[in-house]
Amino acid sequence: MPQPTLFIDADACPVTKEALAVARRHHVPVVIAGNTTQNLERHIKTSDPRNLADAHDGFWVDVLQCGVGADSADFAIVENLQPSDVVVTQDIGLAGMVLGRDAAAIDVRGHIYDKATIDMQLFIRHEKKKIRRSGGRTKGPAAFEDEDRERFLRNLEKLLHNKRN
Repeated sequence: MPQPTLFIDADACPVTKEALAVARRHHVPVVIAGNTTQNLERHIKTSDPRNLADAHDGFWVDVLQCGVGADSADFAIVENLQPSDVVVTQDIGLAGMVLGRDAAAIDVRGHIYDKATIDMQLFIRHEKKKIRRSGGRTKGPAAFEDEDRERFLRNLEKLLHNKRN
């Protein structure tokens, strides 16, 4: 299987630093994607190689600056995906596109998206959006906690280990 690349959908991603640390340990290249209003460079250590020629055992980091339009980072990620890749995202729509490309997706709380359940998740998202558009209210996400971060680290480690072997 080809070398995986870890894509990080950096729009409001609370685990970018952790994802980079896991990628360093697994010697996996990273692409941090976000719109041009974000300072994506802040996540990268000065010692991190920035291209394949300077890679450390396969690890290097690139930034994919995208337009400010809705979902521009999502489409840029999908355009560059290979089946061996892993995407970190909170966006169920992007996760659906990633799974459609036979790549893997994990959310920031460590839930690994699954082809068997993604259609239902997309349907629920759609129904909640209809409620909000009609003036109703829906429950927001729970507060992000340390155990979410730990689950994310554990499951990203497993995903990258499985993709490399």
